[in-house]
Amino acid sequence: MEQQDLNQETTTTEESTVVPTKPSKKEKFVKEVKSFTFIIFSVLLFRSVLFEPFKIPSGSMIPTLLIGDFILVNKFSYGFKVPFSDWFSDPTYITGPSKPLRGDVVVFKYPQDHSLNYIKRVVGLPGDTIEVVDKVVYINGVPLSLKAIDGKEQIEDMDEKYKRYNFKFFETLTGEHKHVTQIDQDNIFNSNFYKVTVPNDHYFVMGDNRDFSADSRSWGFVPFGNIKGRAIAIWFSLSFPWPWGGDEQESLAFRPWRIGKLID
Repeated sequence: MEQQDLNQETTTTEESTVVPTKPSKKEKFVKEVKSFTFIIFSVLLFRSVLFEPFKIPSGSMIPTLLIGDFILVNKFSYGFKVPFSDWFSDPTYITGPSKPLRGDVVVFKYPQDHSLNYIKRVVGLPGDTIEVVDKVVYINGVPLSLKAIDGKEQIEDMDEKYKRYNFKFFETLTGEHKHVTQIDQDNIFNSNFYKVTVPNDHYFVMGDNRDFSADSRSWGFVPFGNIKGRAIAIWFSLSFPWPWGGDEQESLAFRPWRIGKLID
């Protein structure tokens, strides 16, 4: 019995003094690559099916969105997608899909070049007739609700290069979304748009900055499969100087009061 105890003590002592071997440089490298790959994959997965950030590069959605606004887009607004399924073709949906509502601000692949992302407001749904008469948008023969406002708040935030125009501002109700649109009273070129009918599974979109927006009036309808998601909030806002100089030169503008603003 004493011999057994002695042997057991000896074995325990020997086991406790075993020094673990250090991983080789190759093993460390492989481990780091695996960790890095997992992080990248997780980020891409998150952006593919949940939320994706975008930066606003142009003024087509002023005053709702300003140049330099960083926005968050809900990728599952219209249903959960199979991860990465919309990278090379129309997305495959796991749930739904539900359809965009009138007034939603959506990010979509530009129909004429899928490598470009555009952001506009949904104005016309499948089957709607859309026309513009004297800068007033008519949906199925009914004009959008417009209430003229002074626009002082909108002008204060606006990028310098747009402040020289003769804008008129309207509180607008598009579907259930209340927002502000603006028109340039000196611009006669976009006053009218002939009546069109929105095809099935397509949408007619417009920018809130009506006279400075290339949208469905110029390049047609947006197929549902092109829509990436709905813009929901501004998470940062920083405007850089306008690079071409002249009257349009502006200084760096950080807009902290826009951070956290919901997009209606």
